[in-house]
Amino acid sequence: MKLLIDKIDSPKDLRQLNKSELPHLSHEIREFIIEALSVKPGHLGAGLGVVELTVALHYHYQTPEDILIWDVGHQCYPHKILTGRKNDFDTLRQLNGISGFPVRTESSYDAFGTGHSSTSVSAITGMAVADLLHSKNNKHIAVIGDASIVSGMSMEALNHLGSTGLDVMIVLNDNSIGIDPSVGAMKEHFFQLHEGKQHSVFEDFGIHYKGVVDGHDFDALFDALDELDQIHRPKLLHIKTIKGKGYPTAEANQVKWHSPGIFNKETGEITTKPDSGLSFQQLFGTAVCKLMAENKKMAVITPAMLSGSHLTDAYQKFPDRVFDVGIAEQHAVTFSAGLAARGLIPYCTLYSTFMQRAYDQLIHDVALQQLPVVFCIDRAGLVGTDGATHHGYFDTAFLRSIPNMLVSAPMDETDFLNLLYTAQFSEKPFSVRFPRGNTGLKSLPVINFNQLTVGKAEVLKEGKAAAVLTFGTIGKKIQKILSGNALKNEHQTERIGHYKFLFCKPLDTGLLDQIFENYETLLTFEDGVMNGGFGDAILQYAAQKNYKGKIIQKAYPDSFVLHASIEELEKLIGLDEQSIVQLLNSV
Repeated sequence: MKLLIDKIDSPKDLRQLNKSELPHLSHEIREFIIEALSVKPGHLGAGLGVVELTVALHYHYQTPEDILIWDVGHQCYPHKILTGRKNDFDTLRQLNGISGFPVRTESSYDAFGTGHSSTSVSAITGMAVADLLHSKNNKHIAVIGDASIVSGMSMEALNHLGSTGLDVMIVLNDNSIGIDPSVGAMKEHFFQLHEGKQHSVFEDFGIHYKGVVDGHDFDALFDALDELDQIHRPKLLHIKTIKGKGYPTAEANQVKWHSPGIFNKETGEITTKPDSGLSFQQLFGTAVCKLMAENKKMAVITPAMLSGSHLTDAYQKFPDRVFDVGIAEQHAVTFSAGLAARGLIPYCTLYSTFMQRAYDQLIHDVALQQLPVVFCIDRAGLVGTDGATHHGYFDTAFLRSIPNMLVSAPMDETDFLNLLYTAQFSEKPFSVRFPRGNTGLKSLPVINFNQLTVGKAEVLKEGKAAAVLTFGTIGKKIQKILSGNALKNEHQTERIGHYKFLFCKPLDTGLLDQIFENYETLLTFEDGVMNGGFGDAILQYAAQKNYKGKIIQKAYPDSFVLHASIEELEKLIGLDEQSIVQLLNSV
């Protein structure tokens, strides 16, 4: 028997079904997602939770003429299946395949890119104003998660939207969890609304409120949409859903099944990668616990990334000094500045890609006041299949442009531990960036800390004609090449020196002066964007010193790198081992 899902290649096909068929279609969509993601890793729980909502919205509205935005975009898998990408779904997050997030260039149904959270209310308000000025009469809908709507940007947008007469509908998908469980006063407010005990704060913004509606009940959803169609001003539909709906294992452990990796769909057993080893995140979580035990002034702050950065143990052991502030990067940074201003030592832990969202706070609230906030920058460099919205390209470049900021990156796990330890003694803002991925260790080591000299670089290997200067974990790859038999002959290996820079700012200018004097060719390698990064710092100093030799920079290109495995992406941008060997053989 032909499945309902097989008949649907667009929302127009969906609208040919009877409403009575939609629950069965929703079951088929869930089975389709579970089957696909069991062998091709992706974001599982969020999509399973919005299947009925997705079907209802595309059935009720005339998308893509009616504008529909998903926030955060990892909710969009059912949307992609219904909007012409079902047959390409097995390419999800793969090289040259479809993205795991809405992408405007991928489909006319992807009205706005939403790899980062809390942008939808601003975007839909702007789009509604533009369409009004163009005399268009289409609808405007933004679906936003409860963890995303508490962000400052969402609140700013609601404040604006409520003062307009725009016919815009916000759908609040309330499932009490982002990646980790939702936090803060708004979570309690949503609970009170669900219990029918409280007046809605959204009405105080000037927004008509409808809720709380069962997001898995088609009758309730369509009744609510019909009712709200009669309201021609800003309105909010509050629905309650279950993340991971329809897959009991995912419902039972929503944090683990947010993005579980490959799994057995029948048993729910998640496949562990062979010899996966110890990740930088695991080492970070353990190191933080040890540092907090030794230093009572140390506090840890994260914007909704407790589990991602392995801070759950620290939170359980030191609940009065570990703060999850929700999806609120700007607040996280300035809250950290406030802690530092009153004598604490805050370790503000953010993913590189999300740190971009707090740039003014980095400058105005931290660096300008020379407050000693430690920034632990997780997922620096390429992150793989999450793609352009999540790669950590830019932190080195934008941090080194800020006065008073110290910018560091480890080459290996020992450097990492020592940088984390050293940062607590700084009188200036101190950043430590580290990648997603493994350290090379198989298990947790006995952790010992040593205080480093800020700005000091290290000679790993002396050479005769060419010097490789590395910043970050890419240095391990260079070290492996130079210590092995990868180069074309022993003479070539002897020609090349290797210098490890743990600090991009300040630079070890004393060692650089010696390098300029002894080498005719320099090569810089880093795990970040070339423009404004470590290589540019070397170039600037070389120009000041009137260095006459050749400088070759290797870093990420001046473009947005798309989604694929890290190994595939490194090959594409020329930072894989084979490409590096070819370059070193040519100098």
